[in-house]
Amino acid sequence: MNLADCYRVLGLRSGASFEDVKSSYRRLARQYHPDTNPDDQQAKEKFIEVTAAYKFLLETIAPTEQPTNELATESGDSQKQTAKRSASTKTTSTKTKVKVTRKEPKIQLNPDLSPLEHQLKEKSYQQLQQLLKNQRFPRAIALVEGLAERLPKDPEVKQWKAIAYQRWGRQLVDERQVEKARIYLKKALKTDPHNRSLWAEVEKEFRRIEKIL
Repeated sequence: MNLADCYRVLGLRSGASFEDVKSSYRRLARQYHPDTNPDDQQAKEKFIEVTAAYKFLLETIAPTEQPTNELATESGDSQKQTAKRSASTKTTSTKTKVKVTRKEPKIQLNPDLSPLEHQLKEKSYQQLQQLLKNQRFPRAIALVEGLAERLPKDPEVKQWKAIAYQRWGRQLVDERQVEKARIYLKKALKTDPHNRSLWAEVEKEFRRIEKIL
């Protein structure tokens, strides 16, 4: 069952929001639940099909919040939103153009890290930015995976790793390596599953994959 089939089984158009997916699943699950239709084999099979479609979508396109810069440009973090609001307030009634200088977002100071670990994190962040900017995604992934092994409890590092997976997945879609792209897009969601912005970006890539197929 592919992405388009899952939407169809749930009675939705392709690309429907995750809230619509949940709502449709609840309605259909109640309608076809075996407890409601104890002697109806067709209803039981429909319930299984609906549940399978929902689980696939849950694993593939469910909601997240995105990481910071090459990292943050895709992260939806509070610093970026503040910068946008600040830029919008710098226009005057005379429509004078105002040049806005954007500061590089700083990495978060994690009190659980030692000074040496924080230095490692900061240096790795700069390297990761350059690798993503230059589209050297396999090296970026190797770097951030190694950093995640050293700093396994740092939430920001986890976020960077998810972005590296998502960016590589997007590049693979561009190259029409759809099976490999799926692997890395799913890794991105699994790595940072509560990031709404990331979910939105990954969902776009799955829609592109559907068009390619």
